[in-house]
Amino acid sequence: MSRFRWISLFAFGVFVAAQGVAYAAVSCDKLASATIKGGTITSAQVVAAGQFTAPQGGGPEGRDIYAKLPAFCRVAATLKPSADSDIRIEVWLPEAGWNGKLTEFGNGGFGSNLSFGNMAQALMQGYASTSSNTGHEGGSASFVPDHPEKLIDWAYRAVHENAVAAKEIVDARYGSAAKRAYFQGCSTGGRQAYGELQRFPADFDGIVAGDPGKNLTHQTAAQTWMSVEVTKYPDEFITPEKYAMMHKAVIAACDEIDGVKDGVLENPYACKFDPATIQCKGADSADCLTAPQVAFARKVGAGFTDSTGKKIFGGLAPGSEGAWGGLASQKPMGYAMESYRYIVMKNPSWDPMTLDLDKDIAYADKTVASLVNNNDPNIKPFLARGGKLLAYHGWADPGISPHNSIDYYNEVAKLNGGVAKIDNQYRLFMIPGMAHCGGGDGTSIFDMIPAIDAWVESGKPPASIPASRTRNGQVDRTRPLCPYPQQAVYKGTGSTDEAANFSCAVKK
Repeated sequence: MSRFRWISLFAFGVFVAAQGVAYAAVSCDKLASATIKGGTITSAQVVAAGQFTAPQGGGPEGRDIYAKLPAFCRVAATLKPSADSDIRIEVWLPEAGWNGKLTEFGNGGFGSNLSFGNMAQALMQGYASTSSNTGHEGGSASFVPDHPEKLIDWAYRAVHENAVAAKEIVDARYGSAAKRAYFQGCSTGGRQAYGELQRFPADFDGIVAGDPGKNLTHQTAAQTWMSVEVTKYPDEFITPEKYAMMHKAVIAACDEIDGVKDGVLENPYACKFDPATIQCKGADSADCLTAPQVAFARKVGAGFTDSTGKKIFGGLAPGSEGAWGGLASQKPMGYAMESYRYIVMKNPSWDPMTLDLDKDIAYADKTVASLVNNNDPNIKPFLARGGKLLAYHGWADPGISPHNSIDYYNEVAKLNGGVAKIDNQYRLFMIPGMAHCGGGDGTSIFDMIPAIDAWVESGKPPASIPASRTRNGQVDRTRPLCPYPQQAVYKGTGSTDEAANFSCAVKK
């Protein structure tokens, strides 16, 4: 039942057919006259086919798909679960051909941009789609001090409030509730996804969670440490050219372990590369690492620990080293530094060079971890209602350790009696060669929404997911993505750039 009040009721007499089902239709402009619980609709208007222009430009994977969009009802609303909240959302509703489902998309970093590219792609597939600004404007965490409610909104509440309001708007527009609801996010969006699983298990029927920053207080400490370390000990600093050299050495040593020489490691766990193999035998040069540089590379690969040796965060995997320079530079990554400066320390003057992995992480875990971290492996309420979780992580992610996703998967399995007990509801896809949420040398172009939808509707989990890679605007490789611990195994004949010549299996 919709919680809307209407100034005019005659519109309920209009009917449209969508996917063969009759829905009581309310014209788009009538939505602007509605009230919603906990917020206000600020606009509602029809956007003609091909006439939408996004404020921040192009669509997913660099494709500007907006010219291809069908006509849709664009609804904007502001939600205020607290007096200091300012959650701004949009809901896009197909004018024709709605498939009866809703998809919400997450965000990246501290960015407040709505996920227009993803919303557009979903709209073209017949979904109503929605996204929010997470409760603030701008790409910095500087909004946090003196605004505890806004921090709660960014941490988890905005995604939930967005889901509730979007479902109301869908119900009112079509005269029928969405029969399915999905969420998809990567990075911060992945953290949001796990927040929904753990805090609001009834919001979505299926969730797609990619490269998640769900252990924020540990992740951002590890990321900041990389910069602090090479600043305090400059002889450990590795230039971008040396990282590129190191990456080539790793690929040369481990590429053919999976049976295919293609510049990508299907299973980095099988790669035992030691940076000492490229240590300089004499004077420092561009094609070798010095002893301090070898020591630093080993630390980053092994994982981050405190002074007692206790694990703080997983190491980065072989195959990702070409992009380590983005974190291991004299200037800390903005997201990591701001997480501690504004969220943990609540001090705009906090100097990242004072980071103490023992003291500061303990303080963060005591004060804000329960708010911003989403690490709880107890997702039984979500599983009990039949929810499906499709998780993925790039093996070559240089910012968030892929071990983070594998460890969590194993923890959930253990809590629920083993992998076999969760296999029909939780699958993890490790993406060979993919960097953070995309890019890299692997097949990092894929669409998870059809996969999660098919899984929810049929009850049959995906045995593989098709993926591709483009070079110079052309697809030059396709490959199946496989559920962990399986990997794509070459059948022995045919092009190694064609997915049909691979199958998913656990490689011995």
